[in-house]
Amino acid sequence: MSPSPPSEPEKVGSSQASSISSLSKAKLANEKDVSTDDLVDEEPTPFRWTDYLTGRKRAPLDLDAISTRRSVFDDPTLGEHYLPRAEYENKHRFDLNARWTYREERALVRKIDWRVMLWAAVSFSALNLDRNNLTQANTDNFLPDLGMTTNDFNLGNTVFRLAFLCAELPSQLVSKRLGPDVWIPTQMCAWAIVTMFQFFLTGKTTFLVTRALLGFMQGGFIPDLILYLSYFYTKNELPLRLSVFWMSSNVCSILGSFIAYGVLHMRGVLGRAGWRWLFLVEGGITLLVGIATFFMMPPGPTQTRSWFRPKGWFSEREEVIAVTRVLRDDPSKGDMHNRQALTPRKLGRALTDYDLWPLYIIGLTFGIPASPPSQYLTLSLRNLGFSTFQTNLLAIPYNVATIVTMFAITVVSETVNDRSYVSMMENFWILPFLIALRALPNKPNPWVYYGLATGLLSYPYTHPIQVGWCSRNAGGVASRTVNASLYNMFVQTSSIIASNVYRKDDAPNYRRGNSWLIGICAFNCFILYPGVKQYYRWRNRTKAAVWDAMTPEEQANYLATTKDRGNRRLDFQFAH
Repeated sequence: MSPSPPSEPEKVGSSQASSISSLSKAKLANEKDVSTDDLVDEEPTPFRWTDYLTGRKRAPLDLDAISTRRSVFDDPTLGEHYLPRAEYENKHRFDLNARWTYREERALVRKIDWRVMLWAAVSFSALNLDRNNLTQANTDNFLPDLGMTTNDFNLGNTVFRLAFLCAELPSQLVSKRLGPDVWIPTQMCAWAIVTMFQFFLTGKTTFLVTRALLGFMQGGFIPDLILYLSYFYTKNELPLRLSVFWMSSNVCSILGSFIAYGVLHMRGVLGRAGWRWLFLVEGGITLLVGIATFFMMPPGPTQTRSWFRPKGWFSEREEVIAVTRVLRDDPSKGDMHNRQALTPRKLGRALTDYDLWPLYIIGLTFGIPASPPSQYLTLSLRNLGFSTFQTNLLAIPYNVATIVTMFAITVVSETVNDRSYVSMMENFWILPFLIALRALPNKPNPWVYYGLATGLLSYPYTHPIQVGWCSRNAGGVASRTVNASLYNMFVQTSSIIASNVYRKDDAPNYRRGNSWLIGICAFNCFILYPGVKQYYRWRNRTKAAVWDAMTPEEQANYLATTKDRGNRRLDFQFAH
C-alpha cells in the first residue's frame, strides 16, 4: 500500500527534470547519508475538545524534540517528482536535510503571526471599514439627503457586487504577475481615494458611480491576500489564521460603530451631513494603511530584506525552516514563481475544473439567509424608533458574539477534521431565527426584534473554513489562484441575490423575503452540504482504487509521464 502524498505540484516537465541535479537527488530520503527515523508523521495534538468528555490526559509535548514532518519527498521512488521548480523564488532555502524542533517552529510561526498575519488583518479591516460604512451612513438620513429609496439602496449594493465580481479574475491575473505585495496596497490606496470622494455625492447617479468604482477596485482583494498568506502557512495552520482574518472584520465593525458614533455628530459642520464626514474620515484612514502596506508586506519568506529593512525579518535558519516546512506540507507551492503570470492554458484548466463546482454552489447559497437581515439591520432599527446613535451602538453585540462563534467553529472543524458538516452549522444556527422573524406581528416590540436579529447575526461564520477548503481542493498554485477567485465570485453573486430579497413593497416585516430565506436555508442544511460531502467521498474512493492498485514503480512512472494536473491526479485526495 502506497503512502498518501499531500497535495501535489504540476507534473515535472522535461526542463524541470533536467534541473534536478545530483546534489538535489542526494537530498532525497532514499540516500544512505540521510536518515528519516527522526521525522514525525503528523504534528501531535496535546489537547482536543473530546478530552473534556473522556477525561483523557495527554503527555506534555517535548518542545526540544524534532518536529519536521515526514512528506512525499521522503519516498525513495516518488520523491524526486515533487521537487520545486528551478524558478521557485525560495528554492535556495529548501533543504530536505533540515531538521528543527517544536520550539524553533513555534517561535517562527509566532513571528510570522506578528509580522505577516497581523498586518494582513489590518489590511482586511481597512477593506471592511470602507465596504461597510454605507450601513452606518444609513443611520444618518443618507437616503433622504440624496433623494433615494430603499430600492435605490438595493440597486447600489447590486452595482457594487457586480463590479466586485467582474474584477475578481482580472485582479488575480494582475496580482500573480506583479505579486500580491505590490498589488494589494495599490488596490487599497485606489479605493480609499474613491471612498473619500463620496463626501461630494449629489444624488443617485454619483452614488451608483462610486459604488461601481469601489466594487471594481476592491474585487480580488480577498483572494490576493489569502494567496499571500499561503506562502507562509501550512494547510492546517491557514484555516485558523483565516478565522482570525475574518474576526478582524468584526473587530473593524465594532471600531467602525464607535467611529461612526463620533463622526456622525459632525452633522452641520461646514453645513455638511455627518455621513459625508464619515466617508472622508474612514477613507483617509484606509489611505494611510494602504501607504504603510507598501512597506509592511514583503514578497515572501526569503525576501524580507530591503533598503528600509536591511536586516530582514528572519535569519537564514528561520528562512530554511519557513520554506521547507511549507513545501513538506504542500509540494504544489513550489510549482510557480511569485511573479509568474498565469498562461491561458492554466487559466482555462482552472476554469473547467468541475471538481470545484460543488464548492462554488456552496459559495452561491450559504450566505444568502443572513445577508438581508444584516444589510437592513440599521434601517429596521431606525424604523422601529431607535436613534442614529443608539442604532450604531446596538450593532456592536452581534459583532462581538460572531468573533467567538467563528473562532470556535473553525477550531471544531480542524479538531474533527471535517468541513462540510461543520460548515453546515452556520445555516442550522440561522434557520430557527428566520422562522421566528417570519412569525413576528406587524408591529413587533422593538427589543424583541432586536434580540432575534442579534441572535441570528451572531451565527458561526464558516466562510474562513470554506475558503481554506476551496484552496486545499484546488491543487497547484495556478489553480488555487483562479479557483479562489471563482469561489469568491459566486459569493459575490450570492450577495447580489441577497441584496434584492427585501423589497419596498414587502416592508417593514419582509415576510415574503423571509419565506424565501427560510427555503434557501433549509436547502443548504438538508440537501447541499450533505450532497457535497458524499460527492467528495465518492471521488476519493474512485481515485484511490486506481492509485492503490499500482506498484511503487507504476506510481513513479505515472508521476513522470501523466498529463493530469493538480486535483485531477490519482494521488490527490479531496478534503471534505
